[in-house]
Amino acid sequence: MRRFLVAGNWKMHGSSEMTADLISGVARRVLDAARLSEQKELGYDILVCPSAPYLSQAVDCSESQPISVGAQNVSQFDSGAYTGEISLSMLAELGCKYVLLGHSERRMLFNESDKEVAEKFSACLDHSLIVPILCIGETLAQRQAGQTEDVVAAQLDAVIDTVGITGFANAVIAYEPVWAIGTGETASPEQAQDVHAFIRAKLDGLSAEIAQAVRIVYGGSVKPSNADEQFAQKDIDGGLIGGASLQVSSFAGICEAVQKIIEKT
Repeated sequence: MRRFLVAGNWKMHGSSEMTADLISGVARRVLDAARLSEQKELGYDILVCPSAPYLSQAVDCSESQPISVGAQNVSQFDSGAYTGEISLSMLAELGCKYVLLGHSERRMLFNESDKEVAEKFSACLDHSLIVPILCIGETLAQRQAGQTEDVVAAQLDAVIDTVGITGFANAVIAYEPVWAIGTGETASPEQAQDVHAFIRAKLDGLSAEIAQAVRIVYGGSVKPSNADEQFAQKDIDGGLIGGASLQVSSFAGICEAVQKIIEKT
């Protein structure tokens, strides 16, 4: 059975106080919930992705806590004259375990191409210490035009063509319908499941073993009120959480929804 992942993308929010309070608060809530269950421990993974200035503090705060730390972006280059960029070796030295790649905001606001995202993914595999989380998804116009599968397939193919299917043996995919991020709109559980199933089927055509093992998380306005329905779907293995990851109550509430799903299985 695939292990659920609940990841919080803080985007350009945060402070030193928030970093300390959120990590300690979420850890306390989820551990208390686990102790009340028959399992007594977490059966899922928790990740927070703060802005770069707070990565080191987040790693320190998460030490001995059931929370990993990831970055929101990384350069495909390991060193050199790339002002403002951060390398994988730098992230690894800080203690980061994951990195988001190709988030819709990076693609749309900063013009990251499929090729550039694929190069970053490949660099993660070469480095081997940091797990890439590949973000893919369609805009509202693309969905309305019936292009969802074409867009998702093209974003996947750019990476597969670069690293092959084996590149997904130690990676996470995040399906984020762009039309459901920060808009208040949310894909129905059935809509999200359909795309997750399409992604898994596409990978299955290349490797059944990898397709069944890879975690595909949903990133589209997940909240405590809808997490249980979303995460109960067959091919949804957790969430990439935006706004709801900025408060202890909402992020911990989503984690607790996962805990309840695990208890029922």
